[in-house]
Amino acid sequence: MKRILMAFMVAACVLALVAPGMAAEKKDNIKVGFIYVSPVGDAGWSYSHDLGRKAVQELPFAETSYVESVQEGADAERVILNMARKGYDLIFATSFGYMDPMLKVAKQFPNTDFEHCSGFKTAKNMGNYFGRMYQARYLTGMVAGKMTKSNIIGYVAAFPIPEVIRGINAFALGVKKVNPDAKVKVVWTKTWYDPPLEKDAAKSLLDVGADVITQHQDSPGPQEAAQEAGVYSIGYNTDMAKFAPKAHLTAAVWNWAPLYVEMATQVKDGTWKSTSIWPGMDKGIVGIAPFGPMVPEDVQKVVMAEADAIKGGKDTVFTGPIKDQAGTVKIAEGTTPSDKDLLGMTWFVDNVEGSTE
Repeated sequence: MKRILMAFMVAACVLALVAPGMAAEKKDNIKVGFIYVSPVGDAGWSYSHDLGRKAVQELPFAETSYVESVQEGADAERVILNMARKGYDLIFATSFGYMDPMLKVAKQFPNTDFEHCSGFKTAKNMGNYFGRMYQARYLTGMVAGKMTKSNIIGYVAAFPIPEVIRGINAFALGVKKVNPDAKVKVVWTKTWYDPPLEKDAAKSLLDVGADVITQHQDSPGPQEAAQEAGVYSIGYNTDMAKFAPKAHLTAAVWNWAPLYVEMATQVKDGTWKSTSIWPGMDKGIVGIAPFGPMVPEDVQKVVMAEADAIKGGKDTVFTGPIKDQAGTVKIAEGTTPSDKDLLGMTWFVDNVEGSTE
């Protein structure tokens, strides 16, 4: 019995030492795949992710590739499955509608690591990530509030999901902080990337008096519409100044490179784990583009002082009291919502005009 007991103890010690290595094997080289919902182009959401991919490509141990213009749903599942079958070590899916297809494939390939952008579902080998873009949205809202003369600001938005609604609210709160009289009018396109439709949506907002146009869309179409009308614009995803240099005030921008490099390195080192992460301006994942020359210096100083406060940990974007469109207090005075509440936001603040449907 003593010998049997000793054998079990030795076996247990060996398993304790070996198991971590088995669960997180180090690799000499890795293959990393990226899936985009729109063309990479030279601006916008997919372009911002591809800049991050290029940073991973520069790593001596990484080989990358991407597939662009992948529709959400069955087509996404096909592309993700194809990458997994080809032996990719890490796969990034960069649109909300890729979540369920990726989860389905992840269950079939337990030795592949998967990361989904902007979703909420996870598995042992599938994490999710996003950035606190609402912080940058708030800052650009301050710029818009200072620069509008008509007190009507147009917002061309993609889909009425919490990610987009949260960004609209943060922008509107930034507007309200510096200009309580201004309103933010929202038009939905129900698309992520449709340049002609996005441009037409911006024109509809211009027709009702908007003199600043912003967006949650992939293309610079709204920026171009603003410049053609002789009004101001605020971009999204990347610096869109070159598309509307006479109109572009600034933009809320992404910088995925630090996050993608870190995750790729973790997979190579065998330290990657499935998590849900939501970094903000303090980590350099989100920020604002350089100001256009038309933005007065005093406006720039006010906005950058607020940016420094957010980077320093004073994230007061959603500090109450905050009311919804019906006048109901949704966030009580002196309180801030939990991340869960922010990630599930489905209502508009009181200076937004438009439906959440």
